[in-house]
Amino acid sequence: MEKFDLEKAYSDYIVIAAEENGVNVIGLTRGKDTRLHHTEIIDKGEVLVAQFTEQTSAIKIRGKAKIYCSHGVIESGSK
Repeated sequence: MEKFDLEKAYSDYIVIAAEENGVNVIGLTRGKDTRLHHTEIIDKGEVLVAQFTEQTSAIKIRGKAKIYCSHGVIESGSK
């Protein structure tokens, strides 16, 4: 079994490509209490590059978008 590399995990990027106007991208904190720490709204045709960090443990996407990551391409639904 491969050893988990925390440094590599923090350096992973995802790309969010909005397929409709008003896609919400919400960063959630790491730690004892999960909290919202950053939000972005992107419109159709816009792309956001995001990264998991020591502070960011999860990213929530609301709206129709394609998410590109090391696991492949994921499509989110519309609002």
